[in-house]
Amino acid sequence: MAHSERWSQKVTESSDSLDLEQGVFALDNPREIARSLKESAENSERRKSDPYRSAMSMLTFYINRAGKQLPQEQKDRLEAAKDELRELFDRPRKNKR
Repeated sequence: MAHSERWSQKVTESSDSLDLEQGVFALDNPREIARSLKESAENSERRKSDPYRSAMSMLTFYINRAGKQLPQEQKDRLEAAKDELRELFDRPRKNKR
């Protein structure tokens, strides 16, 4: 891949984001994805916002950057991880239509 196509990887690895567990977004269990993100957010010294916001932002960033290349099953699992993350941080779940 060209340098310009890898900018999202660079953001994930070196910005004021989180130090993520290797393969966190490929985990099968949404709860485990959320737990890993929560732990990373709480232990990160690079984040600028609160742990919940940092963890949710990283999850949303990954989903958005993967876009159409993300299989529906994995996208559903990652969307479920958002609800699990809200629960782990004692935040209200989003209402589903």
